[in-house]
This record gives sequence, structure tokens and C-alpha cells, in this order.
Amino acid sequence: MLWFRRINLLTLALCFCVVVFGAYVRLSDAGLGCPDWPGCYGHLTVPDTEHEIAKAEARFPQRPVEAPKAWKEMIHRYLASSLGVLIIALALMSRRLREAGAPRVLPWVLVALVVFQGILGMWTVTWQLKPLVVTAHLLGGMTTLALLLWLYLSSRPSAPVHVSREYRSERHLAVELQRGGNGVCAAHAVDRAPRWLRGFAAVALIAVIVQIFLGGWTSTNYAALACPDFPTCHGSFWPPTDVKTAFTLWHGLGINYEYGILDARARVTIHHFHRVGALVVTVLLTGLGLCLLRAQQGRWRSFGIAVIAALGLQVAIGISVVVFQFPLLVAAAHNAGAALLLATLVVLNHAVWRRT
Repeated sequence: MLWFRRINLLTLALCFCVVVFGAYVRLSDAGLGCPDWPGCYGHLTVPDTEHEIAKAEARFPQRPVEAPKAWKEMIHRYLASSLGVLIIALALMSRRLREAGAPRVLPWVLVALVVFQGILGMWTVTWQLKPLVVTAHLLGGMTTLALLLWLYLSSRPSAPVHVSREYRSERHLAVELQRGGNGVCAAHAVDRAPRWLRGFAAVALIAVIVQIFLGGWTSTNYAALACPDFPTCHGSFWPPTDVKTAFTLWHGLGINYEYGILDARARVTIHHFHRVGALVVTVLLTGLGLCLLRAQQGRWRSFGIAVIAALGLQVAIGISVVVFQFPLLVAAAHNAGAALLLATLVVLNHAVWRRT
């Protein structure tokens, strides 16, 4: 189990790198740096000799070889393939470690997910950056990260929990909470989380997932700069919108979606809804963080600090993306911040929903 958890941690770190580097590849317009899959112009590496380049461009005349973009795409594929190998290794190890307490189902769910991620990666290229596929690929990467983190937390040895006799009854606990006068923002004096916190944490996690979708949809439709000012959008807090066009998920095949196909109003709509989602998530997570900070037990207060810190970092990066007009590294950091915020809420949900 020690080696299982070590490999799990390594896989988790690699997954974070894959998610962030994948965002960097997409944001640097290198998603079609290699027009075929799984190779690059028919090679396992990027063509570099004059003969190989001439042959590659003859095969793909509509896509001249751009080595910097192609190498970004291939490095991402190498990292993703390594991640898949490690996830398969974890699944195989889990079969041999069942008696030691290794999770049985989750490792194989991860194997299925990483296979599907490979299919989405192929469709990203063959369907020429179709926004629905690229956004699903982003969500799949974030889901892989979340499940790897959940797997790591679930394989951690549980410490015995000592609960005083007066708190073993839910009825007695409710009475004590009322006497404390802290309302719904009071936390248990025991290790088990209160019911309100379970629901609050779950809703916050769902809200962040929806916001990640909106962020991916904004990026894949090239709408990140559709609103060049902040906090308004073209001088208005609610600009003219076209929701139907902006959120039409399927536009058919055979279309090259590189640099986007939507008009300005649809892109403004997408960007604006991403901002509205950010506002909702900010209010929700700030409330969650403040309630956790008021908890009686120190570990919940620590979670409150973590939630507010991760939220503040992500909001600051998001505003910087607009104010500084989409610097590439800042935009990639915005994806890293989303992954960090997601991870924080996954850890919180694991803590509040665990049985012990």
C-alpha cells in the first residue's frame, strides 16, 4: 500500500501537469500542431529534416509544418500517454492489494476514463477542434484529476476517532449546537461533519464543475477577449446576448473550428455567462469559507482558509487575464487555478462525506 500511494501521488502530480500543459497547448493555438493522430505527420516525433518536412507537407498540404506548435502537441501526447500507463499500473496493483484495503472499483473507473480521454484527444484533432469535444476533453482531464485525488485520500490509513459519550447521540449534538448559539455555521466537536456542511460542500463542488465547463466553452470558442473591459462588458453590465447561438453544442462535422466560427455577439454571450458564473461561485464559496472559519473544530477552520485562498487566487488570475489582455502564461495559470480550486473542494468533500 505504501508503494500504491506513492505511485498514486506521482500520477496525481503528472495529471495536474497534463491538465495545465493541455490548456497551454490549446491557448497557444497548437491544438492542430499535428494534423493527424496519434503520430505527427505520420511520425512518432515532429518531422525535422528537409525530406521529412517535404513529405509531411505533401501529405497535409493544408497544414504546413510548424515545429514549435507540433512539439507542444506531441509533448502533451507523451505526457498523457505516460499518465495512462501509470493509471493502468495503479489498477493492476489494486487487484493484488485488495486484502490490504486498496480501493477496488475506482482504479478501473480511472482506466475507462483515461481510455475515453484518448478517444476525445483523437476527436479533438480529427474533428478539428470542435468546441464540444475540446471542452469535454478538459472536463475529462479535471475529472481524472479529481478521481486520482479521491483515490489517494481513500487509500490513506484511517486514524481512530474518539468521540465522547455525550456527542454520540445526534439528538444530544443538536442540543449542544443550539446552546452554543452558532446557528448553522457551527461545526461538530467530533470528527464527523454536520449535515449542512455535507450539502454545502457538494453544492459548491457542483458549482465549480459548471464554472469549469463555462471556462472551457469560453476558451474553445475563442471568446476570452470578447469582453475587453472589466467589470463591465463593452461598457455594460448586461450586454446584448444571443444565448441560442452561443450555447448550440453541435454545429456538425467537416468544419475547421480553429479560431472559432461564432459571431461577436455569441462570443460576448459566452464570456458574459462565464463572468456571471464566476460571480455566483465567488459568493457561494465565500459563504462556505466563512462558515468553515466559524467552526469550533480546527480542521474545518483550516478548510475555510484553503477554500478562500484558492478562490481569491483564481479570481485574481481571472481578472488579470482580462485586464492584461490575455497573456498566455496568465491564461494557462487560470486553468491551473481552476484545478487547484477543484482539488480543494474534492478534499473537503472527502472529509465531510467519509464514514468515520
